Amino acid sequence: MDQTLSFDDGLTALLPRLRRFAHALSRNPADADDLTQATLERALRSRTQWEPGTRLDSWLYRIMRNLWIDTVRSRARKEDLHEPVEEAEQVGEDPSDSIEATIDLGKAMGAMQRLPDEQREVVALILIEGFGYRECSEMLGLPLGTVSSRLMRGRIALLKMMGE
Repeated sequence: MDQTLSFDDGLTALLPRLRRFAHALSRNPADADDLTQATLERALRSRTQWEPGTRLDSWLYRIMRNLWIDTVRSRARKEDLHEPVEEAEQVGEDPSDSIEATIDLGKAMGAMQRLPDEQREVVALILIEGFGYRECSEMLGLPLGTVSSRLMRGRIALLKMMGE
C-alpha cells in the first residue's frame, strides 16, 4: 500500500482485501461482512493507535484476526448451551451450490474452506493477499518456521483436494 495515503484513503483502498481475508477466515459471506464492518469500526475508533509510516494493512489484518478469534470463542461458548441451527438449515437444501462447485474457482474456494483454521489464514495472507512470510509471521504472532510449515501443509492439502 502507498505509504503517502491518508488513513481514510488507505482504509478505503484496503476494503476489497479486508473483505477477502474476512471471507477466508469466516467461510461465510454474512459473517465476512460482519467481520469487515467490525474491523472498520474498531480501526476508526482506534485510529490514533496506528502510527503513520507503518503498514496500515498489517495493522488492519491484525485487528480483523483478533476480532475473529473473539467471535469464534464466543460462538463456542454459546454452542455449549444451544443446538446448532445449521442442522435445520440443511433440510431440503438446493443442489445448485454443488453444481456450481464444479467450476474451478468454486472448487478452489471449497477446498480453501476445508483447510484447518491455522493453515487457511496463512494461505489467505500469503497466497491470496500476497504478504511475505515475515509479514505474515508478524501479523499472526507466529515464528517464521511455523508460518512456513503451515503454508506448506496448506498447499499440499489444497492440491490434494483440487485433484479429487
